[in-house]
Amino acid sequence: MTVIDPDRRTTMTTATAPAPGERTHGGLGNAAGDALTMIGRSVRLSRRNVDTLLMSIVLPLLMMVLFVYVFGGAIDTGTAYINYVVPGIILLCTGYGASSTAMSVAADMNSGMIDRLRSLPIRSSAVLTGHVTASVARNALSTTIVVLAAVAMGFRPTASLGDWALVAGLVLLYVLALSWLAAGLGVIAKSVESASVLGFVMLFLPYLSSAFVPTDTMPSLLQGISEHQPITPVIETVRGLLTGTPIGDRGWVALAWTVGILVVAFAGSTWLYRRRNRA
Repeated sequence: MTVIDPDRRTTMTTATAPAPGERTHGGLGNAAGDALTMIGRSVRLSRRNVDTLLMSIVLPLLMMVLFVYVFGGAIDTGTAYINYVVPGIILLCTGYGASSTAMSVAADMNSGMIDRLRSLPIRSSAVLTGHVTASVARNALSTTIVVLAAVAMGFRPTASLGDWALVAGLVLLYVLALSWLAAGLGVIAKSVESASVLGFVMLFLPYLSSAFVPTDTMPSLLQGISEHQPITPVIETVRGLLTGTPIGDRGWVALAWTVGILVVAFAGSTWLYRRRNRA
C-alpha cells in the first residue's frame, strides 16, 4: 500500500495494511524494511527542508568565526585558540542538528501523520529510527563542512589516521545518543514550538563546558557543573585526539556518558512513543 503524507508531500510504500486495529510484527526482514521506508522518508524531508539544513551548518560556522576572530584574541588557552575551540564547535554543531530532530518528530506526532501509520503493519520504533538516522546523516554532513572550514581558517590538527577514526567514532556515537534524546523530546512535545524550547537544553550545555574556555577560569560553581556534565569529557577527548593534548581517563568517561545517554534515550523514546500512541 502507498501512503501519502499531504502535509509534508511524502510518499511511503509499505506492505498491505491489516484490518483496522490489527497489528502485525514480522521478523527481522520486515523490521529492516519498515526502518528503511521511514529512513527514506526522513531523508527526503531533510532534503526538502533546506532552511533547517542550512541553519544547522551556518550557525556553527558563524559561532566559530565569532569566537576565533572576535573573542579569540582575548582568551588565553596556551595554544592557538582555533585549535582549542574547534572540538567545541563540532559538539555545538551536533546540538543544532539534534534540535531539528526534536521538531521533526513533534511535527509528525501532532500533525496526524502518526494516526495514519497506526493502521499499517509498521513497527513503532521505525518512525523514530527514520528521524534519528536522518539526523545522524545531517550531522555528519554539517560536521564535515565545519571541519573543512576550520582547516581553511587555520586549524592544524596533529591527529594520526587512527586518531581521526576514534574521533569520528566518538562523535557519531554522541550524535546518535543526542538524536535519540531529541526524538524523545519530540514525542512528549505538544507542538513544534515547544519541541524547539525543549531542544534548547542541548544547545545551551556546550556553553557550560570546556568548549570555549578552560574550566579552571570559571567561578567555582560553574566549574563544578562543567566538570560533571557529559559534554566536557567528550570535548576534551576529541580535543586530545585532534591536537595531542593529554586525555587521561576522560576518554573512558566520555564513552560511559555517551553509551549511557544512548541506552536511556533509546529505551525512553520508544517507550514514550508507544505510550502516547496507546493514549
